This record gives sequence, structure tokens and C-alpha cells, in this order.
Amino acid sequence: MNAAISVVSVVGIGADGWDGLPESSRRVLRTAEVLIGAPRQLGLLPATDCPGERITWPSPLRPAVPGLLAAHEGRTVAVLASGDPSFHGIARTLAEAGAALDVHPHPSSVSYACARLGWPLEATETVSLVARPLAALSAALHDGRRLLVLSEGADTAARVADLLRTTGWGGTRIRVLEQLGGPAERLLDGTAADWPHERTDALNVLALDCVRDPDALRLGAVPGLPDEVYEHDGQLTKRYVRAATLAALAPAPGELLWDVGGGSGSIGIEWMRSHRSCRAIVVEKSPERAARIARNADALGTPALKVVTGPAPAVLAGLETPSAIFIGGGLTAPGLLDTCWDALPPGGRLVANTVTLESEALLARWYGRHGGELIRLAVATAVPVGGFTGWRQAMPVTQWSVTKGCTDS
Repeated sequence: MNAAISVVSVVGIGADGWDGLPESSRRVLRTAEVLIGAPRQLGLLPATDCPGERITWPSPLRPAVPGLLAAHEGRTVAVLASGDPSFHGIARTLAEAGAALDVHPHPSSVSYACARLGWPLEATETVSLVARPLAALSAALHDGRRLLVLSEGADTAARVADLLRTTGWGGTRIRVLEQLGGPAERLLDGTAADWPHERTDALNVLALDCVRDPDALRLGAVPGLPDEVYEHDGQLTKRYVRAATLAALAPAPGELLWDVGGGSGSIGIEWMRSHRSCRAIVVEKSPERAARIARNADALGTPALKVVTGPAPAVLAGLETPSAIFIGGGLTAPGLLDTCWDALPPGGRLVANTVTLESEALLARWYGRHGGELIRLAVATAVPVGGFTGWRQAMPVTQWSVTKGCTDS
């Protein structure tokens, strides 16, 4: 953005419109030469008080922001936002475009919703479905939890109710809070199982009191989900090995994982479920398995999982630098371990699992060269043996985990 625009004012506005704005916000809007916002927001401003040129956001919005601001360099620009511009709002997009901001917040829809419901704001999780897949909600569903859902429009409540019904959360109470803070404020109440409203007012927030159906599978908040939640063809890192693998990978907020040889995508999916800001790229050479990984990601609430289809190490070139790498298959492919090791920055972690003697020998050589931890994981399951019970041993898994040091090469 051109430096001639010294500051962009960002003004939060609610359903109460001009009447609900403090004088400091009104003063900014009165004096702005350019007013940018959604048609609904711009329509809340009286023309006599706010004579500036009015510009509606183009679609898609994000890529248009730098050019739109540059086109009005040297003029005073005010951008309108719903509620608090810094909470799931336009302020972040403007800052990422290089704008210096003067933010004038209004109470957010979440603050209003908690006030109406009597919910403590700090204990209430918020999930945004604005320009995000509906499947993103699934990872936040836990029995007894309260969620606020930022709605994308008039059909969001019906879509959420359908998702809840079909995934074992039909008893969940849904409240739709429309036009919060405005004269047309209204609340709709029901359950996902019998939600009657195909459409609501477009300006709404959903409040969910999560209730899991008695026969629905319970999914916990830590790695090691039941194997049966995954669609797979046998290529699946099993539950207890998966839990140990995620512990070794040690995901932290904001980190990126490469899951190489994805199989069913379970490691990448559970990496992302550990924190909403964790990201993962799954590499899988089979198109059929790649499609299955995407379906698993949707079903388990991580639709943002990126799936790269093709053989490793060739398809790893050009991928974003990872914080950690998991290799679950193809260890003996020429150059795979070398490519993954070279891609890791200092402090990055690498974890590799294998069940074959050939790959185990390879991991032993790398362990001798770089250190780390080399372990064998063995799991046995109790099964019927005639009229008695005995142990059935799964194939042992050899796992090498290591953190790359500053001097490693």
C-alpha cells in the first residue's frame, strides 16, 4: 500500500446503526472522504451526516484490499465493520495489507450474545463459519459445551442443524440471536433434531448447548481417536501408536506439519485437532486415498487440511517450511529421508514409523548419525480364545523421533 495513506480508520457498527455509535466514531465517519463497507453497513449511515464517497467491498474481498486502498491514497478513508473490527473482522485483513489502523470498536456480536444468554464470555468458545466450511464446526463439538457460532447468513442455522442431526448431536439446543443490539432483535429457540426454520434473519449468531446422542461415538480432545471414526483401506496408523506418534511430534499452536505417506490422514487430522491454529499438509501418492483423506478431514472437523497428491519426495519441493514432519510410509523411497531432513529448520522435529526390517535398518543408521530416540511400540489386544481370553499381538512399530539441531546437516 502507498505510504500516502497514513492511517485507515476502522469503525465498528452494530444493528442499532448510527444511533448506537459514540461521538468519537461519528466524528470519524463525518469527516471521511471515502467510506468503505458492505451495503448493509453503508446503509446505516445518514447521507446528510456522512457525505463521503461510498464504496462497497468487491468480491472476493481479501485480494482486492491493497489495490482499493492504493486507489484512494492521500484521502481520508474510513472502513466500516460489524461490531468489533479486531474480532474475526476486517481489521486483520487491512493490517495484513500493510495499512496503519485507527480502530474504533463497537461491542461484538459475541459480547451481546453472552450478555443476553448470561454466559461468561471468557469461558465461551467461538467458531466462525464466515467464509469457512461448515465442517469446521465438528471439531468443537463436545458434550456439555457451549458454543457461539458466527453465522454466514440466513441459512446457516438450518445447515448447522442438519450437520448436528447427521453426526450424532440431534439433542443440541440451538438458539439464533438475530439483529443483536438493534430494534429488530429476536431470539429463535429449538433443537437440532426438530429445527423448523429454513431461513432466519441474515444478521445472526448461533448459540449451541451441545448434547451428544446416546449412541454417538465419543471423540476426546487429545490424540488417539477411535480407529472406527476413520474411513480407510487398512492404511491407518492405529489408535495407540497414533497417540504415541502425536506425543513425539508435540504440536504447538500455529505450527505446520508435513504428513508424508498420509494413508488415511489420521496424523495430520489429529495434529490439527490439537489446536485450531495448527496446520497440516498431507502427502499421498494414491488419488483414491487422497480423496479419502479429504473426506476424513471434513468428518472430523479439519476441512482446512491440505492434501497434496503425488509421490514423495518429488512433490515436497516448494511446500511451505514445516515445523515438524511425520513419515508414515515410503521410507525407503530414494532421497525421501534426506529431502525431509533438509526441509526442516533448526528446532524442527521429525518422526518416522515403520514395521519392516528394511526401513528399521534405515532408521537405525539415521539414529546413529543424528541421535534422537529410537523405540519399538508393541500393542496387544485381548480377544476370545475358545471359551477363554488371550492376547493378539499387533505388528510392532519402530519409531525414530529427533529434533534437528542448529549444526545438523
